[in-house]
Amino acid sequence: MHKTNIVNGYKDEAYPPIPTKATRFWRKFFPWQLYRFFVLNLKIMRIVIGGHS
Repeated sequence: MHKTNIVNGYKDEAYPPIPTKATRFWRKFFPWQLYRFFVLNLKIMRIVIGGHS
């Protein structure tokens, strides 16, 4: 007797959410990315400088 595996499809919860139009826009908008780059770097520099005092 052969045992067959029955594979059910994935539930909707298993798939990642689809980004909205606004989310896609902000991800591609270069001035916003540049601003976030500098903000992140400033945060990192505060941590680094604070650790060296």
